[in-house]
Amino acid sequence: MSEFLNPESPLRVAVLYGGTSAERDVSLNSGQAVIAALKTAEIDVIGIDINNTGDWLPLIQQADFDIAFLALHGRGGEDGTIQGLLECLGIPYTGSGVLGSALAMDKLKTKQVWQTLGLPTPGYCWIDASTDLEAVWRKLDGMPLMVKPVHEGSSIGMSKVDRLDQLQDAVAKASDLDSCVFVEQWVTGKEFTVSILNGEALPVIGLETNHQFYDYEAKYLVNDTRYLLPCGLSPEEERELQALSLRAFNAVGCQDWGRVDLMLNEKGEPQLLEVNTLPGMTDHSLVPMAAQAKGYSFSELVLAIIQAAKQRYGF
Repeated sequence: MSEFLNPESPLRVAVLYGGTSAERDVSLNSGQAVIAALKTAEIDVIGIDINNTGDWLPLIQQADFDIAFLALHGRGGEDGTIQGLLECLGIPYTGSGVLGSALAMDKLKTKQVWQTLGLPTPGYCWIDASTDLEAVWRKLDGMPLMVKPVHEGSSIGMSKVDRLDQLQDAVAKASDLDSCVFVEQWVTGKEFTVSILNGEALPVIGLETNHQFYDYEAKYLVNDTRYLLPCGLSPEEERELQALSLRAFNAVGCQDWGRVDLMLNEKGEPQLLEVNTLPGMTDHSLVPMAAQAKGYSFSELVLAIIQAAKQRYGF
């Protein structure tokens, strides 16, 4: 940690957290955990709650800090919006830039980029008001399917559909949150997540839940979700998932840190699901869990993310 504690060049960090998306509560927890970690490391830190009043904007404009640590989740914080504001103000920040953030937040565009590059991802259909849902059902070979809002995170608004007569309600549920919705082929198999830190894929985590899928409740509200670390794969299989995840992360233009979610289907074939550019950052979140397996404490992980940004900005 010595590079952060130079008394001749003290570092002041602003943690931007909260936000106005459906993931605000998760972001508040992440931000508070990051602030606590920086205080433990004796870093000068201030917290700025990006709420819906706008009273945070003068704090950012005054820029009485050296770098912004982004602990925002969801739209308005993870989609390139706040990154664009900071770019305009000339303020350094952690994590992916405007393009990578915007692309990764858009699950549909992310899948299209992956498909163009030949990276494996489940088949899908984009839905609008005129879409024939029965034709979608036939095209994707029927049950089951997954309905997703394009721009939400933390599995918010997602539904598994087992019958055609459930599809319309699932699409309506997703449409209440997002004007852009898509239907994806269901993948039966094992779910994994791969954290990325400064160009390196960290140990793979296997996910098991009693729910139909790894939904919001399984992520944040229940205690029976199982996190497998080691993940249960052979060393060669784990390396292959790490390499694929790093390719998927880079393909969307992401940088510094994040997380790639994917599955192995019943044939053992990988299927990429999505990229998270600002994953949860509490002491029980997935990225800190993977980092701990690599030897990082939570504070060291936070500092490593800041260090990656410092190197990009040249200070």
